[in-house]
Amino acid sequence: MKRLGLRMRLTLLYGGLFFLAGSALLWITYLMTARSVSQKFVKVIGGGPQGGEPPSGDVVFKAAQAEMEQRAGAVLDETLRWSVSAMVLIGIAAVVIGYLVADRALRPLNKVTETAQRLSESTLHERIALEGPQDEVKRLADTFDAMLGRLHRVFDAQRRFIANASHELRTPLAINRTVLEVSLEEPEASPDLKALARALLGTNARYERLIEGLLLLAQSEQELGTRKPVQVEHVVRTALELTAVKRDITVHQDLRPVVVEGDPLFLERCVFNLLENALKYNVRGGRVWVSLREEYGGAAFTVENTGPVISPFEVDDLFEPFRRHGDRVQSGRGAGLGLSIVRAIAEAHGGTVSAQPRHEGGLSVTVRLPLTP
Repeated sequence: MKRLGLRMRLTLLYGGLFFLAGSALLWITYLMTARSVSQKFVKVIGGGPQGGEPPSGDVVFKAAQAEMEQRAGAVLDETLRWSVSAMVLIGIAAVVIGYLVADRALRPLNKVTETAQRLSESTLHERIALEGPQDEVKRLADTFDAMLGRLHRVFDAQRRFIANASHELRTPLAINRTVLEVSLEEPEASPDLKALARALLGTNARYERLIEGLLLLAQSEQELGTRKPVQVEHVVRTALELTAVKRDITVHQDLRPVVVEGDPLFLERCVFNLLENALKYNVRGGRVWVSLREEYGGAAFTVENTGPVISPFEVDDLFEPFRRHGDRVQSGRGAGLGLSIVRAIAEAHGGTVSAQPRHEGGLSVTVRLPLTP
């Protein structure tokens, strides 16, 4: 029953109740008819013309009484057969009518469901606007519309916050960087002042990476604004050129043509973060394996690297913001947002991310994305 839809369950419920009530009514009618026939005909015949005992040895009267009882039983049997047949036919008609009535009764709910499935972050301005009497379904639709209004205001506020934060946070850091760079070029600056300026430049760059990562994480967790076919192979090759591969780390490539639908910039950042993570948390003379293939009806992009040994129970924590393997306090090696951004971008594209530690050390991360329909 749980696998059936609500419409079919209501139809079966209506049909079952009808057959139950019809069976009870048929049985009661049959008993009452049998009792009436027995009292009005059989007993009267059995009691003789005057209601007393029939004359002894009256063979004709006994034969008439037996025939009357037989005909009364035949009438009851025929009445029962016709009643059962009529109940079955009317029951089938009632089931069909119940199915149609259930469809009409559930039509407002279907409208609510279709609207909920169609809505996304960019279409929260739409409303169900269900018309009709103020019944349970109408109150449900009105409540859903009110919830959409609140969500619309929240998402608008979030978008405005990201836009304002992008400007307000980056501008002072850019000014600080410019001032520090100018002070380093000042010929009269003392060595101590230049050393302090270089240290502040490093701190400023770290905070710029942190703010950029936070803003990108917030943007990637929202609905995609751009969706178009993307050649993932070209994205991976571009990201490989941007990662500035270390001279002592060998990168092995196994890339095959795969097309997915999504935002090219976000996909490039997803690939870039995986490659940067594989290079950053590696060992001297290490290796990185990059593969792209079509697997199980989707695109599978895998990055493996040599590196320090990672415990299996630490893998899930690496995808949480500000988590780094073996370095969770100092942030000189990164802001701890790389894999969090990878997961957010993959989920925004309808994909998944999985990671497994390598026995020899290092990590294997696989991003799976649906192909272009």
